[in-house]
Amino acid sequence: MSIFIGGAWAYANGSLHLGHISSLLPGDILARYYRLKGEPVLYVSGSDCNGTPIAIRAKQEGVSSKEIADKYHHEFKESFTKLGFSYDIYTRTDTVHHHKVVQEIFLKLLDKGFIYKKEIEQTYCEQDEQFLPDRYVEGICPKCGANARGDQCDYCSSVLEPLDLLEKKCKLCGNTPTTRATEHFYFALSSLQNALENYTKNAEQKLLWRENAISLTKRYLHEGLQDRAVSRDLLNGVSVPVKGYEDKKIYVWIEAVSGYYTASKYWAEETGLDDAPFWNSAAKSYYVHGKDNIPFHSIIWPGILEGLGIEALPTHIISNEYLTLEKKKLCRISLKSTTLIQSATF
Repeated sequence: MSIFIGGAWAYANGSLHLGHISSLLPGDILARYYRLKGEPVLYVSGSDCNGTPIAIRAKQEGVSSKEIADKYHHEFKESFTKLGFSYDIYTRTDTVHHHKVVQEIFLKLLDKGFIYKKEIEQTYCEQDEQFLPDRYVEGICPKCGANARGDQCDYCSSVLEPLDLLEKKCKLCGNTPTTRATEHFYFALSSLQNALENYTKNAEQKLLWRENAISLTKRYLHEGLQDRAVSRDLLNGVSVPVKGYEDKKIYVWIEAVSGYYTASKYWAEETGLDDAPFWNSAAKSYYVHGKDNIPFHSIIWPGILEGLGIEALPTHIISNEYLTLEKKKLCRISLKSTTLIQSATF
């Protein structure tokens, strides 16, 4: 049986911390276990080098997004190497290969009717004279009252849109944003409600997912899946491959999870081996990440695969709780020092 293992892609906008490592470590354990059993294994991951977190960090430091992505990608590779992670391939999302395959995925979903255009109201900063992507907007979660970003509340795990937030502020300048009309592409996630309900029910019956993944996914399904924007007005990222919309970028939530597939294709090109056995219904797949990434692996990625007609939906979701210190989510701790790496135990 072919074993596919996907480790979550960390944003290349700051150093790794022990929480990243503890949430990713089960993937390496699984890879080593199945290799010892003689099973064919493909273990992939990489650095998320597109999207707003990198752009925000670059603007804060007065450098280009590429400089930030390069710095932390190299730091990540060094850290994972010193820790002994045994990835078959560790790549990045700003490669020509990744962009090309993601655009192919976008066009296939568009052709199949799972992506459509829609005019919406989007937050706009008059001070910075730009539309604000989700992570450029911060405020109060309308569901639990905690501080939240425009894409997600880490406290109650609600998936949000910037316009949902209360007391909205622009992360760049601190001013209250306005709204303006714009046109974006949307993924028809709601059309996959029944398919994803059956998929989740099967995983629950077979005890294939962590309990937190089951409970949170069932909550999202109970609330009803909503269509989600798949394009944004950004400077860096994968350009929308549609004439007249090239200045817009494919939204990171669909682009980054597609990295598992693009990395697999890149591995096949580099090694001359066939990755097809890892993408059929007979394959067993493990997706390893922190709990804040649950909906992207239990709903979004399976939804994309369903839309593409790819049979290899995630079979096992290994969603780890946050590593805490004094009952608080662990902050960033650099893993660059050899001393910390040698003394780290899990």
